[in-house]
Parts: sequence; structure tokens; C-alpha cells
Amino acid sequence: FMTDTQPEQLKIVIVGHVDHGKSTFIGRLFYDTGSLPEGKYEQLVKIAEKRGVPFEFANLMDSLQSERDQNITMDTSQIWFRTPKRQYVIIDAPGHKEFLKNMITGAARADAAFLLIAANEGVQEQSRRHGYLLSLLGIRQVVVLVNKMDMIGYSQETFEKIRAEYSDFLAKIGVTPKTFIPMAAKHGATVAQREPQLSWYTGQTVLEALDEFEMPVAPVEKPLRFPLQDIYRFDHRRILTGKIESGRLQVGDRLVFAPGMKSSTVKSIERWNEPATDSAHAGQSIGITLTEQIFVERGHVAMHDKDPAHVTQEFEAKLFWMGKAPMELGRTYRLKINTQDVEAELLSIDRVIDASTLSAEAATRTRIEKNDVAEVRLRTKSPVAFDTHDLINETGRFVIVDKTTVSGGGIIIRALGEQARESALSGSNLTWNKTEIGYEDRILRHRHKGAVVWLTGLSGAGKSTIANELEKELFLRGMQVAALDGDNLRFGLCKNLGFSREDRSENIRRAAEVARLMADHGLIVVVSLISPFRIDRAAAREIAREGALDFFEVYVNAPLSLCEERDPKHLYKKARAGEISDFTGISSPYEVPESPEIELRTDTMSPKECVTEVLDHILRRLEVSTGDVEI
Repeated sequence: FMTDTQPEQLKIVIVGHVDHGKSTFIGRLFYDTGSLPEGKYEQLVKIAEKRGVPFEFANLMDSLQSERDQNITMDTSQIWFRTPKRQYVIIDAPGHKEFLKNMITGAARADAAFLLIAANEGVQEQSRRHGYLLSLLGIRQVVVLVNKMDMIGYSQETFEKIRAEYSDFLAKIGVTPKTFIPMAAKHGATVAQREPQLSWYTGQTVLEALDEFEMPVAPVEKPLRFPLQDIYRFDHRRILTGKIESGRLQVGDRLVFAPGMKSSTVKSIERWNEPATDSAHAGQSIGITLTEQIFVERGHVAMHDKDPAHVTQEFEAKLFWMGKAPMELGRTYRLKINTQDVEAELLSIDRVIDASTLSAEAATRTRIEKNDVAEVRLRTKSPVAFDTHDLINETGRFVIVDKTTVSGGGIIIRALGEQARESALSGSNLTWNKTEIGYEDRILRHRHKGAVVWLTGLSGAGKSTIANELEKELFLRGMQVAALDGDNLRFGLCKNLGFSREDRSENIRRAAEVARLMADHGLIVVVSLISPFRIDRAAAREIAREGALDFFEVYVNAPLSLCEERDPKHLYKKARAGEISDFTGISSPYEVPESPEIELRTDTMSPKECVTEVLDHILRRLEVSTGDVEI
């Protein structure tokens, strides 16, 4: 719909309490500006006459029979609309509580907002919620329309009372409306024309306010963020596609792809049905090819190494919950940031805010109820790349999916545990050293592949015993094997770490990185660590996957009572006496693996039986013959 003479397009979201007149307003706006298809108005007037009912401008928007039946707008619809100045996309968002999630979907794409309040009803609870949501989504251009002025006799006193009350509320959440406009959409008062009965009002009409909204400035001067949408293969080319959310991109740029932090150089920039170009910028959908082929996939985010995003598994956020069921501590949900889609757990609820009253409480609850706003801490199953909302809005917003339904959304306030980002910053001038002896050469020599065998379980479950026996059996078979024991690592590589949750995560990350390096050189690495949290074990698996290595999670399962009975290091006794804090199984949880490759019941199996079970599972995956390897 865009033309060379009218290139601008502004996205407007229209929100308000149910029955406050959104559909009537939009229909009247189209009629008063001559934007309706030819004959549409006359057609609807005739239909109303045949039915013996008065014509309603809301009927212009009722494109679905179900909407006419229920007399509410059920879905988010987009309508293209023009003024002499520019083109608009009006996002008509529902106001009913049951359809709030659709309002979020519409508002998330908007550059500005009209917020309707019915003069005869005044500021409602839902009006406040809508204002808070617009604030949460970063929409700062807001005009408040006080509709249905005809129903209160065009009273200036009532209008001023509403303006004072709602202005005070918006000020508390950091929103300053551009203006308040008294309006009677049914009669067209102050939509496009002045109304004699509103002679006391000397401000803008709706159309005048509309054209004074400012066009958003594409964030081209901000750091590059290019989330990958898909990867296509054409002949010999591998094209990485997506939309540039911020920054600029040029052929020859060295890019880092988060969260894996692999790097390569832009070879070409491709466009659909257009010649290739040397540069691109925020807002453009493009494809790129790379000089060095690296493994990247949908959800990875390209950036310049000098301005990396946060890359971590934990962050603080402000979240609005709309799900039918409450959001609960410890439960796993789907979290989506741009094209990234990962599992995430609600770790803590720090503060809960009532979006209509703005009253706040220190969170002692274990769940977030529908329509609550909460300041929370979230932890993802694998690292994600993002920015705080105040830096780059486009990569600082997220939605939460409960099962299959979008049930919440929010903004990221602060990143936590940024080891990956610190690594990217300090390592921007580093290059991975490839030795002349390749992985395939080592497979050919050893006649087996490298792998990581990760034993997890409670202290006293038998991990070290099984690891030692497994190492010996593999060694006697002539296989290249090494064991990494948790205690041994803490004597050296991890001696500076404590036993907080953050330090335990870092301990596991270091172990996984070392195991990957060793497995890259063709060794079977047997790791024995309590590694109590699923999310850390998943991160270790991901590190192995980055090297295209086999990873076997082995759950060494023994009842806590048996582990305490064994207690070879007398740790349980000390933990029970309060001499050791955050001890797994006593004062800190152990999260049982959900789908390990192998489970060993050491309460019923001997160490030799356990080792036999592991060998039966891994050998057929790892052993190769000369003919299996291509050099």
C-alpha cells in the first residue's frame, strides 16, 4: 500500500475498556475522512433499515459474525488507513479481560496508542491496566480519548475530573499523555470536525493529534542485533535470513553469533528479488552468507564482537501475567525473545504490583495471579542473547507461553551471571587454534569416537566408584579414556569457587568445557559430579553438542537414606549438624534427570553390573571400524 509520495507508515494501537466505543470510533474515523470502500456506508445503512434498527458505526468493524453476536471485538485486527500526511496501520485491540493477550500482541507492534475512556463510566480498573501495559511495553506516545461525551451532556466538569484522575495515575507509571480529547465518536464530535456543544474545548481534533505523532526512529545507531529466522541452502550457498532489529551491517564485518559465540565474516548481503548490496540496517529483512561455514541455527543472534548482547541463563524482569492458571515458582514455561525459543523456570518473585491500584507487596507468594505485574527472576534451560529493555527495546522484550497459550509478557531489567558475555568481551581478538591432527585422524587411530559420559547423583550414590571402574574397563579395552572427578577439579581448576548456586553452575561449566576439549582430542571423558540442577546439566550437554560430540547423561540413583547410611566422607553428618550449608539432599535440592540416557539403581545393582550397563549402552555408539571414517 505504500507509495513513493507517501512513504511513512505509523502503527497505532487502540485500547480501552469493553463497551467504551473503540469500534464506533474507528468506523467514524474512516467515514469522516472518506476512507471507506465506495458504497460500503450506504450498504450498511440499507441493511440496518431492513432490520429495523438504527445504523451503528461499529458495524463497519464487525467483519466476523461472532463479533456481531457477542457485541465485543474478539480478535486483533489491522486496518490500513490514510491521511494526507501519511499511512497508518490501526491495530484494534480488544478490551475485554478474556482477550487481554490479544491486546498485548497488538500493542507490542505499535508506535503510539489511543486509549479510550467512556465519559459516562469514567476511569475503570481495566483503563488502569491498559495504561500500565502500554508503559510496560515501552509505548510512550499516548493520546487519551474521553468518548461518549454526548451521554453526559458534553460536561466540561466531568471531562476535567477524568483528565485529572487519569493523568495522576499515568504519572505514577512514567507515562505522560500528549493530550486528552473529549469526543463523541457516534456523532463524529472532535474526530475530524469540531462540535458546537464542545465549544469550551479548544485543543486538537483526533486527526490533528494523529498526524502529530512522531515516526519511530529506526535504531540504526545502536549495536547490531540480527536474530536469525531461518537458514536456506541455494546451490552451494548457505543463506542466513532474518530481520535486523538494530544497528548496521556491512560486507566484510566480523560477526559473533550468540549464544554459542562462534564467529565468521559476512561474505554477501542478499535481498529478495533485488540485487545484493554491500550494507543493510535496522528494520530491513535480509539474508547473509559467510566466508567461514559455522554451525548456527534459528534463534541465534548475530552481533559485532565489540558490542555484544548479554548472553546468560538468568535475568531479572518485569512481567505481566494473563494466563488462566497462575504462574508458579519452579514450573517450566516457554520463553520467546525474537526468534529464540527456550524453556525457562520462574526462580523467584521479588515484588508483586497490582496494575490497577499500583499497590506493591514484597513477594511471599509462590505464584503470580492473573492480571498481576511482578518483578521476577527467570532462568532459561540454555543460554539466551538479549539486551536490557532500556538499551534496545526490540531485544529486551519477551513473551511466556504456558503449554500452547501465550500467557504473559514482559521486559528485561537486568542480566545475571554474565560469564558468556564477559568471555565474548575479553575474547574478541581470540581465534580458535586448529591442530594439524584432525578429529577424524584421532578416530582412525583410536578406532572409537570421543564422548562425554556424565555421571550425576547424590553424594554417596556411587558415582566415583562407578567412574573409576568404567575408566579401568575402557582402558583395558585399549580405548583412550580420562576421568574428571568433582573433588579433584576443586583442588585446582575450580579451587576459587564456593558452593553457592552461581558457583556450582560455574563449576559445572568449567568441567564441561574441559571435558569437551578432551573429547575433541578423541578421548572418552568420564565426569562424576553431583551437578544437582537440570539446567546446568543441559548446559553441559549443549557445550558437548557444540563440538558435535556424543553426551551420555548417567543418573546414579540411590535413595537418600542409603546415601546417608554410606556417607563415605561424613558429609551428611556434618550437614545434619549444620556444619555445611546448601548441601544437596539436605538443605539444597537435587533435581532428578527427566530423560537420562542411562539410569543406574545402585541400591540394587553392584558396581560391576552398573559398569556393564554403561558399556552396553555406549560402546555400540562409539566404536568404529576403519571403513566408518572418511579422511
